[in-house]
Amino acid sequence: MTIAADLPKIAYQTEKGHHHPLGAICDANGVNFSLFSEHATAVELLLFHKADDLEPFQVINLDPTINKSFHFWHVYVQGLQPGIHYAYRVDGPQDLSAGHRFDKQKVLIDPYAKGNTKSLWKRGDACLPGDNLTTSMRSVVIDTSEYNWEGDRPLNRPMSETIIYEMHVGGFTKSSTSGVNHPGTFAGIIEKIPYLKALGVTAVELLPIFDFDDKEPLRFVDGKPLINYWGYSTMGYFAPHCGFCVNPEAGKHVEEFRDLVKALHQAGIEVILDVVFNHTDEGNHQGPMFCFRGIDNSIYYYLVPGNKQYYYDYTGCGNTFNCNHPIAEKLIVESLEYWVKELHVDGFRFDEGSVLSRGQDGVPLQYPPVIWNIELSETLADTKIIAEAWDAAGLYQIGYFPGYRWAEWNGRYRDDLRRFIKGDPGVVGAVANRISGSADLYESHGHLPINSINFITVHDGFTLKDLVSYDDKHNEANGEGNRDGINDNLSWNCGVEGETTDPGIIELRDRQIKNFATLLLLSQGVPTILMGDEVARTQKGNNNAYCQDNEISWFDWNLVEKNRHLLRFWQLMMKFRQQHSTVHRPRFFTGATNDRQLADVSWHGCQLDQPGWEDPNARTLAFTLGGFDGEADLHVMCNMYWEELEFEIPVISGRQWYRSVDTAQPSPLDIAESGNETAIATKSYLVRGRSVVVLISK
Repeated sequence: MTIAADLPKIAYQTEKGHHHPLGAICDANGVNFSLFSEHATAVELLLFHKADDLEPFQVINLDPTINKSFHFWHVYVQGLQPGIHYAYRVDGPQDLSAGHRFDKQKVLIDPYAKGNTKSLWKRGDACLPGDNLTTSMRSVVIDTSEYNWEGDRPLNRPMSETIIYEMHVGGFTKSSTSGVNHPGTFAGIIEKIPYLKALGVTAVELLPIFDFDDKEPLRFVDGKPLINYWGYSTMGYFAPHCGFCVNPEAGKHVEEFRDLVKALHQAGIEVILDVVFNHTDEGNHQGPMFCFRGIDNSIYYYLVPGNKQYYYDYTGCGNTFNCNHPIAEKLIVESLEYWVKELHVDGFRFDEGSVLSRGQDGVPLQYPPVIWNIELSETLADTKIIAEAWDAAGLYQIGYFPGYRWAEWNGRYRDDLRRFIKGDPGVVGAVANRISGSADLYESHGHLPINSINFITVHDGFTLKDLVSYDDKHNEANGEGNRDGINDNLSWNCGVEGETTDPGIIELRDRQIKNFATLLLLSQGVPTILMGDEVARTQKGNNNAYCQDNEISWFDWNLVEKNRHLLRFWQLMMKFRQQHSTVHRPRFFTGATNDRQLADVSWHGCQLDQPGWEDPNARTLAFTLGGFDGEADLHVMCNMYWEELEFEIPVISGRQWYRSVDTAQPSPLDIAESGNETAIATKSYLVRGRSVVVLISK
């Protein structure tokens, strides 16, 4: 490929161009540029050879009588090559009462750019009116047609067989302990694929990898800058984040991300992207102008009627994207289809997905167009789609998010399992519902267990180690007086707040981690695991580490050896789940019995068939899963009381029970390799306090 920086600084000839597709599209003879703006009166295209050029080598004025079709501004530049950097200036009415914020001097990136660079970017200058040419971002012309996929395609693994690992691209390898050649990048993850494969996960869910601003400090604490680490403020919906690239200035964004997807697919691991369409990084009325605000503010955002200089903020981030306007909806759907068709992504998780159900007046719609167009898109037909079914304005749609095949982050699962395992009484009925795939939430709407994304911890909140080590959040490092982050974490510190050398408390915390792991991986639905939970990664009690691009958030690879006993437990539990389809059925339990007269599920307490649904003090739960087509039956006993209790075991004619898991046992006795389970000849089992036992029949 010819690099633009090597080309002579000539003026390129132009043609009328085409209004579709939007963005910068390469062919053999040049590049077509197209931009939508309904209210613009003039558009300039600026061309730069390099990302840090202070001046464009050519400015192309788009003639509205030639280079405009309805509201699409377009031009074809003859002979232009991939690697050229570009931006726009857009002029139009400056009438805040009508929601127009045009500034003909502001330099803007392309909403459809395949890559952006921030070599010169200064956020503060974008917040002020007037020229910011020397401190603006640049988009990059990228040719997506040339790449050797080697036969790769999305894996299309059934949702019921999926185990998701939520991770941050940078944080996974940024620590010096990772030992990779390119820490904090897409390439760094490639070097750690053997670890992911050995762990047993089937999909990685990447925290936002669409371009975001990780340059501008949010604030300083003890002289150290805090930045937007998580990435939940999108700048470019078609552009891989330049901070995760080894060489973004060369326009290799798409190629580097494709290399990661191809390598993960070769290992049998799917790629799910955490996407943020509910708001953009342009913030409130005082925020920066770098894209939508300057292109056509009144089209792309929810504005307050009667005073359209202000933004509706259903997201807690300053603005709300106008998701169900036809043009914004077009961008969202085309973005998703692009990532699937051109970059072979397997699925998406939608941050604050309930915003996508709101109409232009902010009221939730019965049939929100963008949600249904995503669901019914033929391009996305085999793509996993997952909603965070709530937003910051209080809309909570767990169990009734629009559409049929949308899976949902099941916050009810998280809360009920946390209460049960920390020892709260009287929640066994709710826990049984969660373990069963939350039929109480989904079945009546025609949904399936796979609509429930089960999790105990994710990026937002405590890690699993901190969940069993802290009663309270400790977010002082965020510089907000410990006011940020949720206060009610349903956590228990096992007797001491934070770090301890007490061996009894350390053992109890490890046991609680194993209890969570066991029930998560035995539950119907789709399990999601947070990066590092398998080796007890800690954030020192910080439950809102959105700004911590440092050791607080990074994966400490020394823990792989230090806590190898926990890693082994997680690995074998994931194998157990994959080997026993009984725990990931495609349909809800029906009461059907197998040839041994065992129901597909039956519930117990310490005594068989006495689960204690009405007992306000109940802290025990047991259940039997009947295996079909020759598969093993399972019997699970959960004792969240603090003393050991005797549990009855069902008798199965012609079969014997074998112990596969006992979380109270030390490693390696806590979980057996397949085929090495311990025979149980008695009719009962003494389950230690705060532990889980799993038996299989043979």
